[in-house]
Amino acid sequence: MSAAALVALCKARSLRVATAESCTGGLIAAALTAIPGSSAVFTHGFVTYANEAKTQMLGVAEALLAEHGAVSCEVAAAMASGAKQISGADLAISTTGIAGPDGGTAQKPVGTVWFGLATPHSVTTYHRIFPGNRDDIRNASVDYALALLQELALLQEGAKP
Repeated sequence: MSAAALVALCKARSLRVATAESCTGGLIAAALTAIPGSSAVFTHGFVTYANEAKTQMLGVAEALLAEHGAVSCEVAAAMASGAKQISGADLAISTTGIAGPDGGTAQKPVGTVWFGLATPHSVTTYHRIFPGNRDDIRNASVDYALALLQELALLQEGAKP
């Protein structure tokens, strides 16, 4: 799914989107806002690379970060939930991961990315391990996030067809 197609879909369904990004560093927001007319859809882009930013900007609990680590299902969910709540958007997506080249472990290898998706009714998480170098991993994460947002936008009850 291209960013342009996602913006068009969200416009047609009157859906507003926010992002909360760590490992992608604002690339999802940049992809969306590169599309003319995206202001009708895009509300907020939080780049929360440091744990302190996740806590200060999105309300992610320090205890959650300490217990599970920044790259985790729990933190991805909290990031998406915080972004949705603070922004008032209909949909919010988060990314947190290890783009490399360093920082990987046996449990969380380089390429590990968690995605959080928040809707008015739920928060869902997805986990992927992408191959390649830092740029490959970040770009694959953006593509995957846009595809998740498209799927989510299509499923929204009450949204215009």
